[in-house]
Amino acid sequence: MATTTSATSGTSVIDKINNSRNQLASSEETFLKLLTTQMKNQDPLSPMDSNAFTGQIVQMTGVEQQLVTNDLLAALVGMNDGGIADAVNMMGKQATAETDTSVLKDGKANWSYTLGRNATSVKIEVLDKYGNVVATKLPDDMSKGDHTFEWDGKDSTSGVQQPNGAAYTLRVTALDGEGTKIATTSKGRIEGIVTAVTNESGQNMVTIDGVKVPISQVIGVTNAPDKTPETPAEAA
Repeated sequence: MATTTSATSGTSVIDKINNSRNQLASSEETFLKLLTTQMKNQDPLSPMDSNAFTGQIVQMTGVEQQLVTNDLLAALVGMNDGGIADAVNMMGKQATAETDTSVLKDGKANWSYTLGRNATSVKIEVLDKYGNVVATKLPDDMSKGDHTFEWDGKDSTSGVQQPNGAAYTLRVTALDGEGTKIATTSKGRIEGIVTAVTNESGQNMVTIDGVKVPISQVIGVTNAPDKTPETPAEAA
């Protein structure tokens, strides 16, 4: 029986580091402005003590060095705290991820998309990695809400079946009765066996069917289908 595992990836540590860096940048800019103003307006007969602002610059440099250290620690946190461990557990299993793209597999690619409200005109375009329109469809269902779209992998112009393994994106254009664009969102799906786990710049990645995706985009994991070869007797 297939078992399902959920995967999560925390970002609170990295968020805190980024917030600290933003605050430091703001404080450093303010400090330099104040320092420049003080030096312009200081009394020539009683110049300001250089030791004071030199000490503050040294303190800020120390904070910047600490933030660099924190970046390295964040990468280690990502590798060990519910990140790399979860990803390694996916190795060899069947995984499904939601991404901006969908990979053509067995002559099919699937997406889900959402219409913000009812439309009177909807055009779906499948784009290759260069942004070229490969296929165009006009769906019958133009109601508000969630929809699914399955592409048969054929070029709308020539009818030629596109090769498996290529990644495509979906562009949905929806208009109301007055010709005003309606807000839409779309997501593709990648399904396949997890064959690799990596950590890139602190972000845990898994390779599914040859495509790298962040572990946070994985929405389901099941045991891989049993591909035990049939014996001659079973085949007969």
